[in-house]
Amino acid sequence: MMTNAGNPNILVNQQESTQLDPKTIAALDQGKRNVLGVRVDAVNYEAAVHKIIAAARQGKKLSVSALAVHGVMTGVLDETHRYRLNRLDLVCPDGQPVRWALNLLYKLKLPDRVCGPVLMLQICERAAQEGLPIYLYGSRPEILESLIKNLCDRFPKLIIAGSQPSRFRQVSTEEKQQIVEQIRQSGASMVFAGLGCPRQEVWVYEYSQDLPMPVMAVGAAFDFHAGRISQAPAFMQRWGLEWFYRLMQEPTRLWRRYVFLNPLYISLFILQFFKVVYFNPSNAKPPTEDMRYG
Repeated sequence: MMTNAGNPNILVNQQESTQLDPKTIAALDQGKRNVLGVRVDAVNYEAAVHKIIAAARQGKKLSVSALAVHGVMTGVLDETHRYRLNRLDLVCPDGQPVRWALNLLYKLKLPDRVCGPVLMLQICERAAQEGLPIYLYGSRPEILESLIKNLCDRFPKLIIAGSQPSRFRQVSTEEKQQIVEQIRQSGASMVFAGLGCPRQEVWVYEYSQDLPMPVMAVGAAFDFHAGRISQAPAFMQRWGLEWFYRLMQEPTRLWRRYVFLNPLYISLFILQFFKVVYFNPSNAKPPTEDMRYG
């Protein structure tokens, strides 16, 4: 079985966030910025990991996602989903084009994106060091089995409090409450959700309201770290070409996403950059009911 658990390209060196002082944190976390009406946090890995681990230690709610172009565009094209995204506590710039947009629009100097799969590994590393149990929700049973094995091989001290595969359907109100209670009673300090975009962001928005811990959507991390699919080479990631690598892997599933949404993202970014159009983050519609993805 191919696995990324030992791939040096997938884990970025991390400073000890526990030692970061308030001034350093402020410099690394430059707050939320408007990208096409979606509020994205101008953070790097250190700031994101620090915030998540701090919330896990304290048992505080924290809703987290990492958005690439596709994730941002789901919010641009759907005003209800835009409402959800803009109420997440931490939205990391996953794709290089999202990081470039932040740097160009706001004259920032973010050195790198905050990739969901890499962020997951960095958090698992810290969780293992500090004895913070994690919970895994989503994907299929066989993927979870491989994911758990690979994570525990890489981080022998990591505690897996529990896991549940996706039910791939809308769950009832009672089933949702059962899922919440199972996670709460597991002793987990944080939850990773791998349901695919945009379902996982909806899941985080809805479930984080009932869970006193960080709840994180981590993109394709489950598939990458389980070894089901490989991640793009480092040079393709640096140059913002990971989408092309993934398109070559799964053309039938992903071609619509990239052929239509990537050019649209670039066009809308140009309009925002030259101040032709103002994309108002407040122009969003609250959901009238829970989607209750399972």
